[in-house]
Amino acid sequence: MTQSSQVHELELIALELDQLLAVADAELETSYAGSWARRQPVHTAYVPAHRFAPDTVLQWGAQAAAVVQEFLPGLAEFAAATCIDPGLAAAVRPLVLSKLATQPIEDLRIDFEDGYGARGDDTEDAHARAAARSLSDLLRRESAPSFVGLRCKSLERDTRRRAARTLQAFLSTLMENDRPLPPGFVITLPKVTSAAQVSAMAVLCERLEQAFSARQPAGLAFEIQVEMPQAIVGADGAATIAKCVHAAPRRLIGLHYGTYDYSAALGIAGPYQSMEHPAADLAKQIMQVAVAGTGVRLSDGSTNVLPVGGRDEIIAAWQLHSRLVRRSLERGFYQGWDLHPAQLVSRYAATYAFFREGYGAAASRLRTCAERSATGQEEPATIRALADFLSRAIECGAIEENELSELTNLTNHQIRVARRSGVIPNREL
Repeated sequence: MTQSSQVHELELIALELDQLLAVADAELETSYAGSWARRQPVHTAYVPAHRFAPDTVLQWGAQAAAVVQEFLPGLAEFAAATCIDPGLAAAVRPLVLSKLATQPIEDLRIDFEDGYGARGDDTEDAHARAAARSLSDLLRRESAPSFVGLRCKSLERDTRRRAARTLQAFLSTLMENDRPLPPGFVITLPKVTSAAQVSAMAVLCERLEQAFSARQPAGLAFEIQVEMPQAIVGADGAATIAKCVHAAPRRLIGLHYGTYDYSAALGIAGPYQSMEHPAADLAKQIMQVAVAGTGVRLSDGSTNVLPVGGRDEIIAAWQLHSRLVRRSLERGFYQGWDLHPAQLVSRYAATYAFFREGYGAAASRLRTCAERSATGQEEPATIRALADFLSRAIECGAIEENELSELTNLTNHQIRVARRSGVIPNREL
């Protein structure tokens, strides 16, 4: 066979492979849009709707700062209570206090579900409208969270009408007088048991957009809570959560693990229900595999051991929460729930310490990658992982951009590109 005929034969084989894999190629391209490359909040704070007011966020920050001043006046006490290296306390403690004073809550969720309870329709309608007005007021303040939203009731038969009614009342008030939907707005859908509910939620969002089309420039996004076993494995034996992830493209942006509902549904006794129970780890690992490469974000759950009571109880709760936050971060869950103002102390301390411990080595490795990548000696996956870690460190406030630039000899633009593509571009001219 001549060289020309070999080339022709190879082209025919390649065309046949293209035809055989056309559907698979299309599915891969549409279903796996790539990893999330935008800022993700480090936590979500849940506030019952009937207790939410414009000054709630500042109150959370003030309460958290007050307990730091009362119980953690020095660096040694701060390090011990938050389980961080004493050598990091001098850098981390001021960061935590600054965060509590400027933007104590990164992601606010106004709760109309478990934290709110079942109330009469007229009462919930009134609370939905009042919460929307309070949120509008809050968003005009410098301390406003970067991400906001509400948790409605589930789409199970008994509550789906109430869920739609609350969303309608809330959004109509929030967007009255031609106000646009706030950036970073998200709806949380609880107790999901099927991909059909996720698809139905996408339809509900579409109908709400149509109702407020003149005032709604961006699409409504939502996240789902994984707190029922059926969301992990369905009656057909398949991983339901993987179907859920692909049931509402571009609208579904996050999966949140629900510690206590999920544990209770498995029959785990109360004292053993925890974010670190083996059953929780299994569910979260399946969630992690399901979202890989899709851009859907992950959030861990919460602990109901709150920092309240006397000094010993508060310190013990901070130590537990800090350890759990650190554990989640090490396992690739960069977000979690907070239920009490004082949990902000351990949340931010553990988060800042995690990134400050690792950013020096990661920056050094990324700088080496930049030097070696021109010769093709670095894996794109390694570059992406390092750039993602360092980007998260900047986004959460653990380090400053100038600190990172000095260590990596890279611009912020180069790091963002590397995070997305695994390739470090040439320095901007």
